[in-house]
Amino acid sequence: MGGDGQCQKRPPRRMTRAVAIRTCSGAVAAALGALSTPAGRAAWLAARGDAASRAPVDMAAYMELFQRHAEIRRTVTKIPGGVRTVTESDAPELVAQLQAHVTTMYRNLDRGFEMRCMSATLPVLLRNANRYRRRITLTPHGVAVTETSNDGQVVKAIRGHAREVSGFVRDGMAAMMAGGMGGRK
Repeated sequence: MGGDGQCQKRPPRRMTRAVAIRTCSGAVAAALGALSTPAGRAAWLAARGDAASRAPVDMAAYMELFQRHAEIRRTVTKIPGGVRTVTESDAPELVAQLQAHVTTMYRNLDRGFEMRCMSATLPVLLRNANRYRRRITLTPHGVAVTETSNDGQVVKAIRGHAREVSGFVRDGMAAMMAGGMGGRK
């Protein structure tokens, strides 16, 4: 208030360019820091609810695996609560693709990414990712995977998915075209 009881207006405070840049930089750094954590990224993706929540797919890699399925061997062993699978090849480039594919799928699963596919069982596994245990071991010729759960429905999906993938290894693209990745029993 002025000496005569009147309010005096102050001119608005002006932000200098340097302060504006520091403020914006700090906000961007905080946002990026939050997004760099799995929980932060999952929350951001869930809030967006669009294609950004879907895992990127390297179709060329899938196509090569389908086309060269005869060079891949696979064993599936039923264990209590799930399966243990070993998928391998003697071709070094297929070994690298198998290892990259499985590790990427698990990473996407852990991050909550949606994965579109023609599998009848993978959507069940995606919805129940926190209800089963996954262990991957890279072998000199591919991957060994153990998946288990205490939930009967999830166990059924784990074993069904193992059959689907085995159908792909056995029949290649024909299994995919038949639907459900060749999940014959």
